[in-house]
Amino acid sequence: MMATESRSDALMTIDEVADYLRVPVLTLRWLRQEGRFCPAIKVGRRLVWQRSAIVEWALSQREIAS
Repeated sequence: MMATESRSDALMTIDEVADYLRVPVLTLRWLRQEGRFCPAIKVGRRLVWQRSAIVEWALSQREIAS
């Protein structure tokens, strides 16, 4: 990992993503299974996500006011 890595590109585990989004881990697993969550990065047997990708995905989920 590069020492100059910005905080917005920090890698997050599924537990960290769940905490960040304030949802259960099972919800994230279900969203992944349904193909409705941002792609993960596979590191060995573990999955991680870039913080910036999580933020971008979350913003794309905003409801449109009617």
